[in-house]
Amino acid sequence: MKDVLKKIQEIINNVAKEAYQDTKEEPPPQFGGTPKWPINCTVGPGLEGAIACESKIGYVNGAKGWLVYRGYNIFDLCANSTFEEVSYLLLHGDLPKQTELDQYKKKLFEYSHLNKTLRQLMGFPVEEMSAMGALRLGADLLRQELTSYDRVDDLPKTIDAISSDEDSFAMETPPKGAKHATFEFKIHKSKQRRKRVFARETALESCYHLIAGVSTIIGAVSRIHHSSMPLEPRSDLSFAGNLLYMITGKEPSPVEEKIMDISLILHADHGMNASTFSTMVVASTLADIYFAVGSGIAALSGALHGGANEAVINSLKEIGSVENVKPWVEKRLSKKKKISGFGHRVYKAYDPRARVLGPLADLLVKEKPEFTHLYQVAQELEKTAMAAMGKEKKIFPNVDFYSGIIYTFLGIDDELFTPLFAASRVAGWTSRVFEYVENNRIFRPRAVYIGDFDQKYKSIEKR
Repeated sequence: MKDVLKKIQEIINNVAKEAYQDTKEEPPPQFGGTPKWPINCTVGPGLEGAIACESKIGYVNGAKGWLVYRGYNIFDLCANSTFEEVSYLLLHGDLPKQTELDQYKKKLFEYSHLNKTLRQLMGFPVEEMSAMGALRLGADLLRQELTSYDRVDDLPKTIDAISSDEDSFAMETPPKGAKHATFEFKIHKSKQRRKRVFARETALESCYHLIAGVSTIIGAVSRIHHSSMPLEPRSDLSFAGNLLYMITGKEPSPVEEKIMDISLILHADHGMNASTFSTMVVASTLADIYFAVGSGIAALSGALHGGANEAVINSLKEIGSVENVKPWVEKRLSKKKKISGFGHRVYKAYDPRARVLGPLADLLVKEKPEFTHLYQVAQELEKTAMAAMGKEKKIFPNVDFYSGIIYTFLGIDDELFTPLFAASRVAGWTSRVFEYVENNRIFRPRAVYIGDFDQKYKSIEKR
C-alpha cells in the first residue's frame, strides 16, 4: 500500500510541475480579496458573470488551470490527503488534527448505516428507476432518518422571520449592498428550549449525514439494479473504499481505492456551478439542508450539467478502434459537433483535474488489461482532438474525459457516473450552504421585462 501511495504521489507531483510550467505566463488570480458591496460586474444571460456572494471555500482560475480548496491547491491535496480530510477541510475551514479526523471518520461511518432509509427506498420500484431518479428519492427519504423537520410542531414559524421575501421592496430600487441580511431568523426563546432555525451543531450533523448517506444510497441503488441486496459498509475500508465495495460488491485493491479517493477529492467543489447555485438558492430561503441538497441533485440530473463522462464512454465505443479515431474526429468537426470530454466553460488551460486523472488511468489499466483496447482508443482520441483544437482554440480534455474512463476501469456502470459526481460534490454543496447561511440573504435576481404595457382586456367573445 505504501508503495502504491508513493507512486501515485510521484505521478501527481510531476503533473503539478507541468501545470505550473505550462501556465506561468498567464495572468494572476482575479476575483480575490474582500469585495466592497455593491459590486459592478458584467452579467450575461443565465446570470453569467454575476457575483452572488463571498466564499473562502473554493477558487477556480481558468486561465492558469488552478483549482484551490480553502487555500490548498488540488495537486497538493490529491497527492497527500484523503477525501475524509478534504471534506472536513471544506466544512470546517482547516485540515483536521488526528483526534478530529478520527471522530469525523467515526461519524461518517455511523451515518453510512441507513437501515430505515434503505427499507423505505426498497418499498419503491427502484429497479425500474434511473440511478439519478432513485438517488433523488433516497435523499428525500434520508432527511427522515435524522430529523423531525416535517413534524408540524417543528416547522419554523412565519412570525420568527423578520421578512419573508425581498418582494417587500420595490424591485425598481437598486440593491444597496446592506451589511446585514434583511431576511434572517431570530433566536426563538421558550421555557422548554432555545431554538434557532439555523443551529450550527445540528446543521453540521446534517452535513455529515448527507456526505455519508448519499454514498450509501448510490451503493444500494447499484446493487438493486443488479438484483442484489445492499451491502453494509465495512469498518476496515476508507470512505472511497466503502463506496466502491457497496457499488461493486468487491473489495477494492489499494490502487483502486486510492484512485477512487482522488476522484472524490477532485469533484468535491468547483465554484458556483449550476448544482451548487441551486443548492444555495434553496438554502437561502431557510429550507432545510436536505431539501437544498435535493435541489442540487435535481440540477445535476440535467443533461447540460451531469452525464458528459457517460457520453465520453459512448463515443469511445462508437469509434471502436484506434484506426477509426481520425475519421471520426474529422467528421464531428466538419459538422461542427461537440466532442464530449473536451473544452470547459471556465478552463482555457488544461483542466487540472484531467491532468491528475489522465496518468492515473494509465496506472489503473495496468491492473485491468481487459480495458487496454478502450484506453488506446481514448489516448488516440485525445492526441487527435488536441492536434485539431488544443493550442489554437485552447480546448483541452476536461475532467469528464478521464473520470468516465476511470470509473469504467473500476467496474462501475455508466448510469452511476453522475450519481458519483453527487457523492463527492455533496461535500462542496453542504460546505457552501453552511458558510452562506451564517450571513444569509435570500437570492433574488431580477429579470428584464420585454413584454407589452398597453394591452386592454377583451371579453372572451371578442378574442
